[in-house]
This record gives sequence, structure tokens and C-alpha cells, in this order.
Amino acid sequence: MSGPGAVPPGVDDVRDRRDRWEVVATERVFEGHVFDVRRDSVPMPSGGTTEIVHRDVIEHPGAVGILAVDDADRVLLLRQYRHASGYLLWEAPAGLRDVAGEPLHKLAERELLEEAGYRADRWDVLADVLPSSGMSDERVRIFLARGLTEVPADQIDFERVHEEADMPVVWVPLDEAVRKVLAGDLHNMIAVTGILAVHAARARGYRDLRPVDAPEG
Repeated sequence: MSGPGAVPPGVDDVRDRRDRWEVVATERVFEGHVFDVRRDSVPMPSGGTTEIVHRDVIEHPGAVGILAVDDADRVLLLRQYRHASGYLLWEAPAGLRDVAGEPLHKLAERELLEEAGYRADRWDVLADVLPSSGMSDERVRIFLARGLTEVPADQIDFERVHEEADMPVVWVPLDEAVRKVLAGDLHNMIAVTGILAVHAARARGYRDLRPVDAPEG
């Protein structure tokens, strides 16, 4: 709410909510392997009048990320080359929502096994994030995985391909991972968000975490 006499928001109002302004026209401008791009024409208020503005939107299927933490409070990270950013990034296991109707925690289980070779007995939701909300509809749910068991390679019924085949894996003490985030040594959004979220959750005894089937807001 805005304007004369409006009540300013308070702490209790700090909660994102869904909204959708009118779209008077839309155009498909790009179709790609992972994402598409559309151009929406949206009426927006401007100085007491309405102006039609154009917004390019990256349509993305979304993803999940996994912060795997072992009994020694170490975080699993793996290194992967990312061509768009021009970096070798240390990342948390993650994957696209590329199977229609697959529950997100089942996707997370699959990605943790495929990318890192682990299964987990305990799953919780750490965070839901919109990585590039100004230009993309991508949604990412980040899970916390605990109670880890390494699965021998000969018991995994898939073959890693392309960049997944030789990804180095390292276990980093959680406090050291936080230090690396604050020092600017880590840049991957899922890893950075997940590490800080795990650190905060641990300080609160993990009591505020949501169940794996919690709805996305």
C-alpha cells in the first residue's frame, strides 16, 4: 500500500507474496535447449499515467540444490566448469527439474546420488530462492541432506557423462565454508545460500527447518 495516509510496512509484513500484473501482449523471441525467452508488454504506472513497457523473461524449468552435511559438520562441494561465467566453481550438487511430476525431494535424492555418489537418511528444506528474479522465472529449492551413506560406484546403475564424469569432490568444515563465502572465495548461488542457511540452521538447533514436502511459496 502506498500514497497519503498509507501505513508503512512492519516486520510482520516482510513476506514475499505472489502477484501478476496484466500482460497485454507476449512474443516468443528465443527457444533453447534449457530455457526459452519471451517478451511481455506490461502496463505500468508512471507519473499518474500508464505506460506500456516491455519485459524480457527467461522461462526456466527450475532446479534443486543439495547441501550434504556429514556427521563431522562438513559440507560436500564439487567443482564444475561454467562456461557462461568463465569460472571453475565449487558448487553444491544440483539439477534441473527435468522430469515432469517428479517430487522435488526425489529429484534431490537422484542428483545427490548421480553427482556425488551418496544417499541420505534425513532430508529437510533449507531455502527457496529466485536466483534472477528481475529477468527469469527460475525457482530453486535447496535441501539439507544428513545421515549420509556413500554408495560404491559398482552399485550405481547409471554412467556419468560430459562434465559430471570428472568433477572433483571435497568435504569442507562448515565454519570454514562460511569463512570462504565471506572472503569471496565461493560464488555459486546454491552453495553460498545453502552454506549460510545451514550455518544459521545449526545455530538454532535445526528446529525451524521445513519438511521435504513443504509447499513452495
